[in-house]
Formats: sequence, structure tokens, C-alpha cells
Amino acid sequence: MAYVVRYGRMRFLGEYSGPKDQDHFRGQRVVLRTDRGTELGEVLCPATERTASYLEQSVPGEILRPATAEDLEHEAKLIPAQKKAFDVCQELISRRRLQMDLVDVEIILGRERIVFYYLAEKRVDFRELVKDLARALRTRIEMRQIGVRDEAKLLADYGDCGKPVCCNTHLTAMPPVSMKMAKLQKTTLDPAKISGRCGRLKCCLRYEFDTYRELERQLPAVGTQVVTSKGRGRVVGQEILAQKLVVEYEDHRRIIIGPDDVLSVEPARIRQARADERTGLTSGRSHRDGLENQSLQGIDADHAAWSDDGSIDEAEPETPAEDGHDLGPDRRDRRGG
Repeated sequence: MAYVVRYGRMRFLGEYSGPKDQDHFRGQRVVLRTDRGTELGEVLCPATERTASYLEQSVPGEILRPATAEDLEHEAKLIPAQKKAFDVCQELISRRRLQMDLVDVEIILGRERIVFYYLAEKRVDFRELVKDLARALRTRIEMRQIGVRDEAKLLADYGDCGKPVCCNTHLTAMPPVSMKMAKLQKTTLDPAKISGRCGRLKCCLRYEFDTYRELERQLPAVGTQVVTSKGRGRVVGQEILAQKLVVEYEDHRRIIIGPDDVLSVEPARIRQARADERTGLTSGRSHRDGLENQSLQGIDADHAAWSDDGSIDEAEPETPAEDGHDLGPDRRDRRGG
């Protein structure tokens, strides 16, 4: 039977099978063979089609056996060895003046390799550093560059909510989070309050974003002119989760209503015509906005007019030439040659 197992300092997830005659339970520590070597892992749950959909392509490997007391004791002995390797690497980085910040060190249970996690703004040539480390530690060396979110995954413990940080518990991927997500959910925009331990926007801002976006689509947008039983007004606010609208009427009253109270929504062309009337503008554009389902393909809309027989003719611009100014050859009657 296959199981979903979490292992490694970066909390990798994989689907692994063990001996057919042996069952495992949630939270059990097991010894794995992965592409990195022999290491300890934790069983999360049996593998199913649903769990497989949440996993990236699993690296090849298998569950060797349940972890014994000796395995756990050996794991504890790796802690001082990792600290020593960290100090050795830090000294070599300083000696070679490399532009990189060492974050953490991981020694695989079977000591097949040591993984050094580091931050760097630019690409670093660490080939000589790897040779020095291999001579000093006498094992295979792996240098892994990480980002600030991965640094929090390695070092952070608890978030502002009082719970363990998501990147160190259940997140297998960390897609980008935008300020738009915070604005839609009407949370505070104070960077200090919506930033996580990594200094970036909190991953949890993404959790409910799709729900908010779907509910928002069911409401008229802010700025939309609507007609209700109480008259004509404009949407000035939305209560997305409550599915309510804040409507400002022509007498400047503001009332909270439900979307079912909206009788009709004025199309944009009608709103533009009303705006033109209020500002005293009368133009061919306003006339054309009232013509539904008519196309002016291939003709300059500012110079088009309807003839008596229903065809479209080219017309002169409505703005006359000022006294003493020639229209120029490109503004003269094009029908006269």
C-alpha cells in the first residue's frame, strides 16, 4: 500500500510504498530511501487519487521500515554535526568573500550528503567552496539556493495568528500573492499587518480569494447605475460575503439593499447619454450611442452619418473652421475631389 510521506528539512511530500505485509499509521516515523539517500520521514495518510492530485511528481523511492529507537537516536546526534558543518561553511564563505548568506544545513540520515541552504541576490560561483567543504567534511556536498519564503519555511515557527506558519506545515507550493487579494477582502493594507515572517504578503490571503471573487461577480460593480423600488441610484459599496450593496440615491441617501432589490442596471451607453445631457453636450456620438446593433465597420466613426436611404455616407466634421484658417487639403470635401 502507498502512503503520503513528508520528509527533509524543506518538508518535501512524496508517495511511497513499503512492504506489502506492513501497514503504517498517521504520524508514524519511517525510514525512507529517496533520491537523496536514506532519511527519516513522517507518514501523513494513505495515498489515494485525491491526495495524488495535490502532489507534484513524486521522486522515486520506498519505505524501508518503521523508524527504530536507534534511528531516532542517530537523528538526534546529527544536530551537533549540522552545527559544526554550518560553522565550517560560514568560515569558508567569509574567507572566500562570497556574496551569499548561509541559512541552514541538513545532513541526511545515512550521511550520503550534506545540503547547505543559502540566500544570494546574484549567481554565486561556489565551485571552490564545494571542494573545500568536501575535503573538510568528507561527504557529498549539495548547495541549494532558496528564496525568502523558503527561508521562513526553514526557520519560522509561529505566525501572527498564533498557529504554526503555513509554509512549515501544509503548503506544498507557494504561489504569488498580490495586493489585489487584500483589497478585495477589505483587509487592512498596512504592510506590517498583512506581511508574513518572510516579509512578503501572507499566503493565507490567497485561501479565500477565489470565493470572494466568485461572490463579487454576482453583484453589480461599484459605480454602476441601478434602478430599485426606491428610485435610481449608484452602487458605492459592496458587502461581498453578506451579498449586500450600498446604493446612493439621487437625493444623496445611502441605503443597504440586497441584489434581489435591484430592478434593472443601466447599460453604459445610457449612462453616457445622461452624462452628455447633464453637461450640455450634443454630438453625433450621443446620437450613435442610441442606435443599437448597428456597425460602422471600416468607417471613421467621427465622420459617419446616416443618409435617407439607410446607407452610410462620409460627412464633414461638425466643428467649422475658424475665420482666417484654412482646413488644409486633408480636411476639404473628399467627395468633390
